[in-house]
Amino acid sequence: MSLISNFAKAAAGLLLAGSMMASTAIPAAAAEYTKDHPLKVALVLHGTLGDKSFFDSAKAGMDKAAAELPVEVKVIELGYDRSKWQAGLADATDSGYDVVIAGTFDMTAYIAELAPQYPDVKFIDFDDAPDYTKCDCKNVLAVQYGTSTAGYLAGYAAAKISKSGILGTILGMEFPTVTDFKVGFDQGAKDANPNIQILNATAGTFSDPAKGKEIGLAQLNQGADIIFPIAGGTGLGALQAVKEAGGGKLAVGVDSDQAAIFAATDPAQADVIFTSVEKKVGESLYLALKGTIDGTQEYGKRIVLGLKDGAVGISKNAQYEKLVPADVRAEVDAKEAAIIAGEIVVAADVK
Repeated sequence: MSLISNFAKAAAGLLLAGSMMASTAIPAAAAEYTKDHPLKVALVLHGTLGDKSFFDSAKAGMDKAAAELPVEVKVIELGYDRSKWQAGLADATDSGYDVVIAGTFDMTAYIAELAPQYPDVKFIDFDDAPDYTKCDCKNVLAVQYGTSTAGYLAGYAAAKISKSGILGTILGMEFPTVTDFKVGFDQGAKDANPNIQILNATAGTFSDPAKGKEIGLAQLNQGADIIFPIAGGTGLGALQAVKEAGGGKLAVGVDSDQAAIFAATDPAQADVIFTSVEKKVGESLYLALKGTIDGTQEYGKRIVLGLKDGAVGISKNAQYEKLVPADVRAEVDAKEAAIIAGEIVVAADVK
């Protein structure tokens, strides 16, 4: 069974094993939704579309839902001015939507504050979770992703194909949903090559491509020949630095299959992204909405989706097959099977 098939089976109602943070979790009330009477959904982004990773993945899930389910979706881009985020989420919540979706730690406190005030609105908090012991959040579903296992696979492959023995990682900020990628990546790289050197930098922002490019260039100048930016829009600058460096320098994409995203508009950029660590945000949100419509989705709980659920993984596309030798690909497949079987335990910051 493919990863995505496994994810679809395991997460059809998002009832898989995860961290259950509240004993009061309740299923969504079943309702008769049709194209004429759709589930009204707002996706509230504390940023803008066009990051070619995290927010775009969420939007892709909404596009799939709009095409396949009786839903009406509004995507609200709040931009990067933090002073507008709380008010923007509150406005969306007060606008008659059945489900309000927002993500990451930046928005969780606002969700926890609004949820008890709007008990008839359902909230989906993706990539973070409220403290269910401290808030009346029975109408909040929190979806998190165990990306360290997929990060391990990318790190293993990167260390195997690196010619300089030096890798670079760039974090947007340091908190568990970001560092989870890195702890797995580092573990996989060191398992592949105990002598591998891993450079690390933290940009302090997810929305500054120029800074990402500056950091990427610095790491390349220090000898790194593969860079893994875990930094949203900031990371786009690092990818550009790798592309412009040439000489066989490569990158690992993040959140979405970034090579596939760039293929049509910037094939030279796509060519240097040998794989991506995918967090299938869009698919998880689609499944949550599907479960909400059919009444199987529980709210008032936190779940963690991982490699064995098919919710995270690495891109095994044309670039991967071209740039990663067959024997290394076979080793990565074996490591993936061992992680799923519990034979390899990968460190994690999201637990």
